[in-house]
Amino acid sequence: SSSPFAGKTVVITGTLSKYSRTEAQELLRSHGAIVTDSVSKKTSYLVLGENPGSKFDKAKSLGVKIIGEAELKKLAK
Repeated sequence: SSSPFAGKTVVITGTLSKYSRTEAQELLRSHGAIVTDSVSKKTSYLVLGENPGSKFDKAKSLGVKIIGEAELKKLAK
């Protein structure tokens, strides 16, 4: 797959406005992403929603690329 998510580990944090969490996970998986629940140095992207928790702080400290819903939608085209 030529998707930017192909083979990448992605974590979702916070509440998304355009997708349910399940829809976002399915969208990412359909583009070849590995969706996990915890941020680690293997995480490629953090999808950031409203009211993120500690995953956001951990992703920032590890230098993970943080994207919002608009960028998720654009990259998943």
